[in-house]
Amino acid sequence: MQIHISSDGAPIYQQIVDQIRFRIVSGVLASGDELPTIRGLAESLQVNPNTVARAYRELEHEGLVEKRRTTGTFVSQIVERHSAAQRRRMIGPHIDKLLTLSRQLGIPTEDLVTLLHKHDEQFSAQPNRKEESQ
Repeated sequence: MQIHISSDGAPIYQQIVDQIRFRIVSGVLASGDELPTIRGLAESLQVNPNTVARAYRELEHEGLVEKRRTTGTFVSQIVERHSAAQRRRMIGPHIDKLLTLSRQLGIPTEDLVTLLHKHDEQFSAQPNRKEESQ
């Protein structure tokens, strides 16, 4: 599993949580998929195993993963029921940023919605983008 750790100030365990959560919610990781072992991921990221264990506990607390005694950590079976709500929750901060920027630029919300529709049409019309969005 490729996880990128940056030095942007965010705690390392949070970066791991965010990247695994995104993969689960976006469908890259499906229900039943096994996560790397704590020790294995810690070695590949060159971090303390306790950091990965904390990230896995956070994901388990959110109900995204489940530990199976002696076999490992797996993507939870209930993820599919929650993924639509989680996707909406994940995009919320980006919408907030867009709304803040549009208000700073003096663009009314109605115009912003029109712009979104235009860009969506252009985005969907591009052959490569159509395949990516499906």
